[in-house]
Amino acid sequence: MADYHDDLRLAHALADAADAATMARFQALDLKVETKPDMTPVSEADRAAEELIRAGLQKERPADAILGEEYGVEGTGPRRWVIDPIDGTKNYVRGVPVWATLIALLEEGETGFQPVVGVVSAPALGRRWWAAKGLGAFTGAGLGSGTRIGVSQVASLADASFAYSSLSGWEERGRLDAFLDLTRACWRTRAYGDFWPYMMVAEGTVDLCAEPELSLWDMAAVAVVVQEAGGSYTGLDGRPGPHSGNAAASNGLLHEALLGHLGYEETPGA
Repeated sequence: MADYHDDLRLAHALADAADAATMARFQALDLKVETKPDMTPVSEADRAAEELIRAGLQKERPADAILGEEYGVEGTGPRRWVIDPIDGTKNYVRGVPVWATLIALLEEGETGFQPVVGVVSAPALGRRWWAAKGLGAFTGAGLGSGTRIGVSQVASLADASFAYSSLSGWEERGRLDAFLDLTRACWRTRAYGDFWPYMMVAEGTVDLCAEPELSLWDMAAVAVVVQEAGGSYTGLDGRPGPHSGNAAASNGLLHEALLGHLGYEETPGA
């Protein structure tokens, strides 16, 4: 099995640099925010954090490819770093502390590129989570002070806590009724949003979550944390990993039930 300790240490160092940059501008009255062509916001802090991470990777891993939300793809090869400099930009620009920098390493294998290292750093919450393939999932201030985490053992939807981001995405895709049926079947539902519910699944404080539309940089880091914590992470089509354009995450015991409510067959040729 490959040893990902050095890659994990590098990801933590990159997250430290990004945290310093993003916290320096968090809640700044003169923060510059623009609207991208897809009508989502981007701040100067998003761009600065991604630039810092890219510079670190270009220095330490010059042979690896990089995919980032703000600056696209650079390089080719069997290893690809995937960056979301601020997951939760809308929260960030409004001063809500629920946002994080996501850093993942994907390696090419028989099933395509799959995440093998992930760091999720939420400095305004004072939280960080990380994982590497075969090494488990952890939370803490850093590598030297991490506590291993694991998913819950809840086996019934009637006892389960379900997290989501919003209703609008499900409604836009004509799946709101199925979504509401799932919420009625669960013990508790809360709209935490963005990276956070996936980390709660990994910690065992939430049992399942799902989102109808996501990009690879939203999912790569959180997917490996959930999986290394003992959970399941797939698309709504049941395909393992972060490549379906949407997500279903659970403690594993509830995954079949989750997909039974929200899953669908992959469209031929898609």
